[in-house]
Amino acid sequence: MRRLASVIGLPAANRAEYARLHAAVWPKVLERLALSNIRNYSIFRHGEVLFAYMEYVGDDLEADMAAIAADPTTQEWWSVCEPLQRPFAERAEGEWWMEIPEIFHLD
Repeated sequence: MRRLASVIGLPAANRAEYARLHAAVWPKVLERLALSNIRNYSIFRHGEVLFAYMEYVGDDLEADMAAIAADPTTQEWWSVCEPLQRPFAERAEGEWWMEIPEIFHLD
């Protein structure tokens, strides 16, 4: 199992809409995440920052992430959510949400 964490900006003006969308995530989006071996996925908000945590239980993260990105329903979901977000300038090339390193874990 691999733990993944990432952050992205969320302007205050977009908080209510983002929370509304995530109170009822589209079932096919959730199904695709599960099929791609994502578990324990949570998104938290602090001020204008969203923090996402998920656990990956598969054996080919790159292929599973590609399957998520290729899914038409997920692409449509992203087209609704992404305009609300503000990615960080220092994110890696190709990232939307900026992956952050794990520096401590108590098992």
